[in-house]
Amino acid sequence: MQMQTVSRRLFLSSSAMTMLMSSEIGRAATYLAAPPVTRTGDTDWRHYAADTANTRYAPLDQINAANFSELEVAWRFKTDQLGNRKEYQFESTPLVIKGRLYSTAGARRACVALDAGTGEMLWIHRIDEGARARNSPRQLSGHGVSYWTDGTIERILYVTIGYQLVSLDAATGIPDPAFGDNGVVDLKRDFDQEVDIDTGDVGLHSTPLIVKDRVVVGAAHMAGDVPAKRRNVRGYVRAFDVRTGKRTWIFHTIPHKGEFGYDTWVDGDADQVGNGGVWAQMSADEELGLVYLPVELATGDEMGMFRRGDALFGESLVAVDAMTGQRRWHYQFVHHGLWDRDLPCAPILCDIPHGGKIVKALAQPSKQAFLYVLNRETGKPIWPIVERKVPKGDVPGEWYAKTQPIPTKPPAYDNQGVTPEALIDFTPELRAEALELVKNYTIGPLFTPPTLSKPEGPFGTLISPGIQGGTNWPGGCYDPESHLVYVYSKNTVSLAGIVPNDDPKVSEVP
Repeated sequence: MQMQTVSRRLFLSSSAMTMLMSSEIGRAATYLAAPPVTRTGDTDWRHYAADTANTRYAPLDQINAANFSELEVAWRFKTDQLGNRKEYQFESTPLVIKGRLYSTAGARRACVALDAGTGEMLWIHRIDEGARARNSPRQLSGHGVSYWTDGTIERILYVTIGYQLVSLDAATGIPDPAFGDNGVVDLKRDFDQEVDIDTGDVGLHSTPLIVKDRVVVGAAHMAGDVPAKRRNVRGYVRAFDVRTGKRTWIFHTIPHKGEFGYDTWVDGDADQVGNGGVWAQMSADEELGLVYLPVELATGDEMGMFRRGDALFGESLVAVDAMTGQRRWHYQFVHHGLWDRDLPCAPILCDIPHGGKIVKALAQPSKQAFLYVLNRETGKPIWPIVERKVPKGDVPGEWYAKTQPIPTKPPAYDNQGVTPEALIDFTPELRAEALELVKNYTIGPLFTPPTLSKPEGPFGTLISPGIQGGTNWPGGCYDPESHLVYVYSKNTVSLAGIVPNDDPKVSEVP
């Protein structure tokens, strides 16, 4: 494990797009030893993370450590007026293609094309979606757009706040009349479930993934630890024909009866729950014909009595056929998760030396600060991942997994668990105070489950990394020249306590 702090990308502020070069600090980097390679390329950035492998790599060296301090602002594009309020959480990574910059922007998620040299707006597109946008669980501009071309036709695709897939002519911003209904596919329809158009709890902030002539779209739900209802919208993943908008396949992240994984649920719980979306970015290997889906938990994040069992495909990476959506393999990183450890980012695809040969691998950062490294053809661990016993909790009606998979390599890249050894020890007095304070909580190693929160204590379980990670949606990147994987991480602590609720509405709401 080596620490590195090198990266190259456009920097986006909360209320403006500023053309700069910025260094992105990586907290941890995993070194996969191999001879460096030399690659060439141009200045285009055609995917959210540079490529479908999610590497975020560009072989450009005009800007370097020697001249970085001399950079000046070339232009700034203010996004304040693209909506009814200033956007306070601007997360888009723009694409740069043939001298044009494409991005979502503003509180209403407009799609814009700018001259990359001057910042001049070339076109703008936005749909007034009314109630379905106001009620959407995923607001603001999201993570950006996607690009497709067959060498002649060029399209920009994005998902609106109200969960509609839009295809635009990259040159003009005019909707493609051959795609869906005049350039729009309503993602709340043809979903293998009934979803209320205005109030259905489903949206997306990630960009669509384009693999050859397929547009793969995930689903996200209202963020939060306490589910409003048990039978929420299900976050199935679908692919659409990039030319016509016709649905080509759907993958049920919560399996239907008779499908693979259904028997990992207890007493038909799979029929009674929702969520289970793929809200994070996805990656793909076009040569292998595989799309990698990082799946979140079904109802709910820190309590699992509605989804007893290992409950596939919760907190699993699923590889599906890019053309058919058929499952090829899966790996569950957390069995019956109780800590909101959903996979927050796309796996990074990288070819690494192992066992005397180059192996097609993937590296999956996680909220629990493990970098899981798998063979991306088979899903088998590159280094052993062992099942180890974990503590059992005290919540009535909860189902507890007896073991959790723990990687033997690479080592964890951040603090895991809360133990007396991890508490402050700057002075004996501070140490004593810290020890006295944690007596009010349940503490323990990674995968210590949430406990009942009682007025007299314990108030719940202190967990580290916290609910947000570890690593969250920004994920990591890979340098094929040095064979380093860079991962950011947060060293935080969260409280997870289960409060008894005598109101039966949660379990009764359909």
